[in-house]
Amino acid sequence: MNSVYLDNAATTALRPEVVERITKVLNESYGNASSTHSFGRSSKALLEQCRKNIASYFNVSASEIVFTSGGTEADNLAMRSAVRDLGVTDIITTKIEHHAVLHTAEQLQKEYNIDIQYVNLDDCGVVDYLHLEQLLQSTNKPLVSLMHINNEIGNILDIEKVAQLCKTHNALFHSDMVQSVGHYKINLKEIPIDFMAASAHKFHGPKGVGFCFIRKESGLKPLIFGGEQERGYRAGTEATHNIVGMDEALKIAYANLDEDKKYISGLKDYFIQQLKTHLPDASFNGNCETVENSTYTLVNVCLPIAPAKAPMLQFQLDLKGIACSKGSACQSGSSQQSHVLSAILTDEKLKQPSVRFSFSIYNTKEELDHVVTVLKEFVSAS
Repeated sequence: MNSVYLDNAATTALRPEVVERITKVLNESYGNASSTHSFGRSSKALLEQCRKNIASYFNVSASEIVFTSGGTEADNLAMRSAVRDLGVTDIITTKIEHHAVLHTAEQLQKEYNIDIQYVNLDDCGVVDYLHLEQLLQSTNKPLVSLMHINNEIGNILDIEKVAQLCKTHNALFHSDMVQSVGHYKINLKEIPIDFMAASAHKFHGPKGVGFCFIRKESGLKPLIFGGEQERGYRAGTEATHNIVGMDEALKIAYANLDEDKKYISGLKDYFIQQLKTHLPDASFNGNCETVENSTYTLVNVCLPIAPAKAPMLQFQLDLKGIACSKGSACQSGSSQQSHVLSAILTDEKLKQPSVRFSFSIYNTKEELDHVVTVLKEFVSAS
């Protein structure tokens, strides 16, 4: 088997329908959406139809969707403006958030002298909701930033519970939903969340585009200044082709959600069973062993390999054509241990290599059999 792509949490392949629609827009609708002539009006109409479509999947107003370059920009827009413009003095988060949140919070602490409060986690990385409530009771104007689905271990946050806690204690709530948009139904009319970040390339859309949900009358202000695009929230000429591609990818994702979820969940269950059968000493990080407590799209497994051999695992998998990761692609190349695993695993477990395998509709059981065979051979040789 020449290649097996199991790094879908990092990015996904474009759907053929998305490529086709992007190409059509690039060829036919190349006008600047801010121009007043017919070419510009045509692009503007496309843009606003996409905004309406995307808003409809989350049961919100089109005016609450702001297009960005991706999830990181959306996280920064919400968090930085909340501190700079909305009077936030404390950020409540966890130590296993994406670095787009953690590093932004740390930078805001340097610039504005805010306090960062970290919610306690159990050994599986599950949020201690009682501790969260205690932190909310002890702060005056907090912003809570907790991701819906952890990108490394797949844990699912009880987003409704957190949103209600924040509403009760008059706290702003921001959630990085990059791993859940396009994979789960999210009704933001019923969930009192203030800000949400999403990125198209996590659900078979193009890279370089995403959006930020900004609740009406939030008072949020822009980070990027220039023109009046995106109702003044985000200056700069919109990438119409990317936005249309994102709209197409999201439309297909939600039209096929139940069917795709069933198929991918089957792959995950099969992979876990094969690992348990052929590598009984392997263990699973976080709650990823079950679909009920984690996303159906990924597994993070700790392998019984001697520490001296551990650095070679990723290299050997790559040689066999298997694409996976040890953590977030955004920290690829770093010699440091995953900050997520460091927060929940024992020192002994951290000495063994952990690998994240993430799935899509384009994967097969035959590919997973190949991966298990390669892993088994490597473990036996070590």
